[in-house]
Amino acid sequence: MMQKTTRNDYSTTCNSHEVLGKTYIANIPAFAIIKNVVIVWACSRAYRKHILSVLKGDTYMLRTHEVEEMTCIAKGPNHGSAPIPEEGKWVQSKQISDISGFTHGVGWCAPQQGACKLTLNVKEGIIQEALIETIGCTGMTHSAAMAGEILPGKTILEALNTDLVCDAINTAMRELFLQIVYGRTQSAFSEGGLPIGSSLEDLGKGLRSQVGTIFSTLDKGPRYLELTEGYIVKLALDKDDQITGYQFLKVGPMIDQIKKGVDANEAYQKNIGTYGRFADAPKYVDPRKE
Repeated sequence: MMQKTTRNDYSTTCNSHEVLGKTYIANIPAFAIIKNVVIVWACSRAYRKHILSVLKGDTYMLRTHEVEEMTCIAKGPNHGSAPIPEEGKWVQSKQISDISGFTHGVGWCAPQQGACKLTLNVKEGIIQEALIETIGCTGMTHSAAMAGEILPGKTILEALNTDLVCDAINTAMRELFLQIVYGRTQSAFSEGGLPIGSSLEDLGKGLRSQVGTIFSTLDKGPRYLELTEGYIVKLALDKDDQITGYQFLKVGPMIDQIKKGVDANEAYQKNIGTYGRFADAPKYVDPRKE
């Protein structure tokens, strides 16, 4: 690093300034400037003005020679940004802190093997709440865990430019960003927006994602494995072997009761339910075994 000395020995240094956001002119000795003054003045007028402004510490935007030679023409109208609906009011958003809203978005990875549903609650540009739900890929669940620690506290612009570990989550963040900045949120016309924690309503009392899992083949027909009600235990079939109903297990409530000390078998029986014409069906099958 160059040591600063007195002006008499021509080694007085200049301050550091950013040039074009990439390179720096730093610690330039004065004698070097004097030595190369001919080279500096041999540059084009635009570059000469730029170099001298940097050396003086001024901020100067580099322009081409053609633009430098143009006559300055006044710009008349000042047409502002179009107002967008945000939490019950119309806002002319000009910066990230102007953005607020609650919304959902879906993303997918490049091979489309898995998908992510992302829910964000944004207040004044800052993500206050995030719900990440993934399906289709085992690794995505751990990616969601990391994204859950990354997202809250970031601005939506930071989140857009942050690696959220899984490509599907990154894509969902991109889709949400577009919704939010264009005012297409679910809370666009809700005065004051939605409170922090609103995304949990999508999970229900058991705080479990709403997942539908159905397997079907041409030879053997459909198998209901999991629906809104929960884990499918049995399918009810009529005399034509068509599904008329099913028996389900509410997994979330059952686990909650077991944690409170209820016997596992008792908790299981308490959380069994049926849907459709189940009781009088002539035949029952286990969709996972039969």
